[in-house]
Amino acid sequence: MHSLLFLCARRLVTLSPGSHRVLRVVPSELYPVLFRAAFLDGRLLALRDLVAAWPFPVLSLRRLLGRRGPHRLPPDRSSKFCVQAVLLAVVAHLRRELEEPRGGTSRSRCRLRVVDLTDLQDATTERGLEGMSLWSGTVALAKACLEVSKSQSEFLKRGSKRRKGPCGTSAAPQLLGVEIRADLFVNGTSFGILRDALQTVGPLRLKCRDFHAEELSAASTVSLLESLEPTGVRRVELRFNNLGLAGLGAVFPHLARFPHLLSLKLPYSNVDVRRLVGGTEPGFRSLAAQLGNLPSLKELNLGSSRLSGHLRQLLGDLRTPLESLELPFCSLLPGDFAFLSRSLHAPALKKLDLSGHDFSEHLLQPLQHLLEETSPSLLHLDLMECRLTDSRLEVLLPALCRCSHLRCLGLFGNFFSTSGLWTLVRKTLVLRDLRLVVYPYPTDCYVPEAPGAVGFFNEEVLDEERFAAVRTELEQRLGSSGRADAVWTTSLCRHGALDCFSL
Repeated sequence: MHSLLFLCARRLVTLSPGSHRVLRVVPSELYPVLFRAAFLDGRLLALRDLVAAWPFPVLSLRRLLGRRGPHRLPPDRSSKFCVQAVLLAVVAHLRRELEEPRGGTSRSRCRLRVVDLTDLQDATTERGLEGMSLWSGTVALAKACLEVSKSQSEFLKRGSKRRKGPCGTSAAPQLLGVEIRADLFVNGTSFGILRDALQTVGPLRLKCRDFHAEELSAASTVSLLESLEPTGVRRVELRFNNLGLAGLGAVFPHLARFPHLLSLKLPYSNVDVRRLVGGTEPGFRSLAAQLGNLPSLKELNLGSSRLSGHLRQLLGDLRTPLESLELPFCSLLPGDFAFLSRSLHAPALKKLDLSGHDFSEHLLQPLQHLLEETSPSLLHLDLMECRLTDSRLEVLLPALCRCSHLRCLGLFGNFFSTSGLWTLVRKTLVLRDLRLVVYPYPTDCYVPEAPGAVGFFNEEVLDEERFAAVRTELEQRLGSSGRADAVWTTSLCRHGALDCFSL
């Protein structure tokens, strides 16, 4: 239920286009609730007027919209039009400052110096929505920075007749400017405009928090990393870049300039230890040494890198324990599991992803031992597509159930029957914090050429009627066990990925 204050604010923001006159007499403390009302109701003109008169130095969408309560922005409806309205208002504000800098006659009460656009929902994760994706948001920010810089250059070229220096020369306006804090996503299409924006000095400055790059060369990646302000970056994600060992070797030295880098994600980097001459290579040793030069690192993702037998060499130089380690489809060997179980990381790990490994008789026991070592801290475990059967699940469950704080468990793509699923439900009832389980379609719900079935599974198809019955019984079992609030799903889209910032 909305508060009376919010309902009044909602009514007031409907007064646009005359809201700018009303805002002159509105107390500063009411601006946040007015902003929430205007954003959630899509009142673009009201947003423009609010930003133009913003009485505080910081405007943070994350704080203003919140994540909880009736005023929060729905996670799947981040309106690109509202975000664009905020950006356009910031650009207009800076243009006004160019024309009427501090000390002029402008009556604007705007004190804006920082706009925080971090943590906006990436609309590319939701089908059919009109939100602003991280990519399009990055492009919009880059364009805004370049536009303001161009306006400043044109203003300085033509000079200001209103400001003359003591010798009759034109004095440059002294602008404090506005800093935009944002998460950035770049690929080959948007590389040029983002590079130009980051390397341009102007009143509107981009400060990156989480940097995501996809399908970029090593040289392009280095160029952007060198253009980022070092103190603001907490995450670097380079995915599908096919950099290989040589490319990562070129990029890694530039990561050391970020003193607060907490998360490094390098999925699909095309690192394969099978290509190392004689089983080792100076480049691989150098990569490990450079990884050890990241003292604040808490999260590491090396997904789909073939690291067989080399995990000790790669992680051995890290001086602080990792809290999140993602090694899916990395072809790990028993020795790699043994190293990890004895390492400083094991008792600190909160998230562990070992998807894509065949936990047969050779790896099942090392996995059990690793889970025992990580059990005091582990919150999120992914074992998807690991060829786990009912019998292997029975062996694994005692170690799994020692992870008493486990919140999320990913088991999709394994080979459990309906009976195995009931065993999983029954045995994990002791895990009172478990709130999300992504389970596989039971093997006995697949039949040859089932009428009306959809999808394929080893030349069989899913019988939707059978699976619907299983799902109904699952809900009943969870409800009767007092776990109706837990989410058990086969949908990967609903798989809430915890990371080192949300664990």
